[in-house]
Amino acid sequence: MKVIKVSRRAKAVTDLLKQAQKEGLIVQSPDGDEFIIAEIDDFHREIELVRQNKKLMRFLDKRGKQTRTLSLAEAKTQLGLNK
Repeated sequence: MKVIKVSRRAKAVTDLLKQAQKEGLIVQSPDGDEFIIAEIDDFHREIELVRQNKKLMRFLDKRGKQTRTLSLAEAKTQLGLNK
């Protein structure tokens, strides 16, 4: 894994890192790609726990194979939130 030092002048990135100190973050790019930002100590433990959770791993495998996305309106309809 590559280490990249972040300049203090990179305000948006340093703000994300401060938030990640409190709790892990999933950051989504405009293209929909997702990235995890978490402190290393917590991150390694989280990975161990996630890998042991077979139900979650099956869910993530299934989700990773999905190509179709839902609009907010479709999601609300499926969840019965349209009033």
